[in-house]
Amino acid sequence: MAHDHDHDHEHEHEHDDDEHADDLHEAELAARRAHALAQIRQYPDVALKLAAKEVTEFDDDLRRLVERMERLMHDAQGVGLAATQLGVLRRLFLFQPDPETTHAVVNPRLVDQSKDSETAEEGCLSLQGVRVPVERAVTVTLEGKDPDGKDIRFELGGMGARVVQHENDHLDGVLIIDRTDDEHRREALGILRPQPVLR
Repeated sequence: MAHDHDHDHEHEHEHDDDEHADDLHEAELAARRAHALAQIRQYPDVALKLAAKEVTEFDDDLRRLVERMERLMHDAQGVGLAATQLGVLRRLFLFQPDPETTHAVVNPRLVDQSKDSETAEEGCLSLQGVRVPVERAVTVTLEGKDPDGKDIRFELGGMGARVVQHENDHLDGVLIIDRTDDEHRREALGILRPQPVLR
């Protein structure tokens, strides 16, 4: 899932040298983001519409995948990333409930969702330039396993709840444009695959 803001930092500059260093830092972040996004499958890649399979092996291969996903999610400035977004059809996603914490959830299950729902705009690292309103449960309970095979459980509200619902959808081949209304879906598809103008 895409982060709401590309730039969350405001710097007060005292010297030109500081400004130059900040410009270089911003340029480096932008380059790392572009490089990460190039490795994340983009709509209409077929992998984004496929359902992932249960993970049965909790091995070094899985841990390497988690490390790669964490690096790409961080570089792409996202708050969540599903394995299917890398073309890997395994039931695994990462989410970041706050800037300091990242959780990897293997074989995730939403075991409880509130009846109360809320509609808010969502973006996606696989749907560049698109933001659409999506209705989600306000609170959820998520169960699954960590990359070592240990049971984990999260009770989430707010942004955390929204992110895990978004990422869990990815594992079933469901995208935000499948969850929004017809008007916003049409607008999004216009951005994602501009049609040639017939004269």
